Amino acid sequence: MLIKTTHAPRWARAAMLFIPAVWLGLIIGISFLEAPLKFTAPGITIPLGLGIGRRVFLAMNIVEAALGVFLLIALITLWRNHRYQELPNFNKMRFWSLVALVLLLIKTVVIRPLLAVHTDRVLAGTFEGGSSTHYYYIGVEVLLVIVLVALMIVAMRGLLPPTADVAGVVPHEKTAADE
Repeated sequence: MLIKTTHAPRWARAAMLFIPAVWLGLIIGISFLEAPLKFTAPGITIPLGLGIGRRVFLAMNIVEAALGVFLLIALITLWRNHRYQELPNFNKMRFWSLVALVLLLIKTVVIRPLLAVHTDRVLAGTFEGGSSTHYYYIGVEVLLVIVLVALMIVAMRGLLPPTADVAGVVPHEKTAADE
């Protein structure tokens, strides 16, 4: 059960858990599974793999941008309501959300255009490949995974009620009389 607050909409609180989980699954499925496996498939050449990868990563980045916008909307909604009634762990949720959005911005505005230049050259046959820019992209993806996991943890801690142990109450032990 989510912590009830008078002002914070339930959809925004749920979005702080749901959006990072979906985003994390997208990164794991595309960046860490599909991309490396694509080049091990029989008959896939480097140009063909790059062509497929460009389309897949373009679609992925569009979905990530949409998730980022929804996360920002939920964060702003929670911030507006946080001023009236404090939401536990809100400052940590805000921090990790903003870090995730900055990493997304770096990935899509800085690194992806550089990768496009390299893949254009490979597809044109003027470059053999092996760009270090791919390692920057992978590094940002790894950081994004860590940040999204951290965001889910702080959101979970801020939006779900504490257990009896955390609240300082000793949980009731089950006795024969309880059965």
